[in-house]
Amino acid sequence: MTDSVYVTLDALLEARRHCRELPLAGRPLHPGRQAGQQLSRLRGRGIDFDQVRLYQPGDDIRNIDWRVTARTRKAHTKVFNEERERPVFVICEQSARLFFGTQLRFKSVLAAEACALIAWMALAHNDRIGGMVFDASQCHEVRPRRSRRAILQLFSEVLKGNHALQPGALPPDHEPLNLALRHSREVVRPGSILYLLCDHAAIDRLSQPLLNALGAHNDLVLLPIFDPLEASLPSSPGLEFIQGEQRLTLNTTSPQLREAWAAQFLTRQQGWQRLASRSRCGLLPLDTSRSAIDQLQLLLSMHARRKH
Repeated sequence: MTDSVYVTLDALLEARRHCRELPLAGRPLHPGRQAGQQLSRLRGRGIDFDQVRLYQPGDDIRNIDWRVTARTRKAHTKVFNEERERPVFVICEQSARLFFGTQLRFKSVLAAEACALIAWMALAHNDRIGGMVFDASQCHEVRPRRSRRAILQLFSEVLKGNHALQPGALPPDHEPLNLALRHSREVVRPGSILYLLCDHAAIDRLSQPLLNALGAHNDLVLLPIFDPLEASLPSSPGLEFIQGEQRLTLNTTSPQLREAWAAQFLTRQQGWQRLASRSRCGLLPLDTSRSAIDQLQLLLSMHARRKH
């Protein structure tokens, strides 16, 4: 059983069992009704050029090689072979701002759980799996490989990052995700599938040119993580927040305060939606009130369908 504050190696390994429960083939994909959810169909596997041969009845005329046809005066067509695998790369945040939660688990734990599910699903479908774990100051990457050892190395980095989190840490004065995106450009192979697990508030200072540069040559799925308290404040005369030795008590009975709080979250949600729409990438916000497997089931089923 996953601890609500810190993730365990047993929980990351146990995620493999859940992947086996997912359907491997295909019903049609429909976005859910959750606000802000938007799933774009991945562009599918690329194709490698194989050869040019004489045109045969039934060949796709769009693949005719007009240069060879003009030179030989006989119709020739290009033949392609479908790629057998694409690298899967998981970018997983484990910074101090994720060390928070009011529901089933902390945001940092949910990010780790989701990372494990994606990794096991990729390996189950014979894809190379790698990733990067980042906080406010550093990134640790694992190069994609088709092996259990690569997954265990990724889990090791997730566990180190997760267990280094402590209460009372101050939020960074810069956007940690930008550091990870900049570093990812140096290690991610074009044609990869990138799953980005980060804090929902990252949209405020996210460098869209960095994200666009990655998305131009890869399939990108955005998985911003939030806690329900960030979306809606309860009405309470004494709602207490604790960070280390600091305590803050708010009177949230004011409708104006709750409306402003909800408006800030909605602005961020809409920012993610606009970003996903412009970048033509998948978007699935994850919240700490539900398990990772319940929220990712549709997305991972979509990954599985790419094999059929």
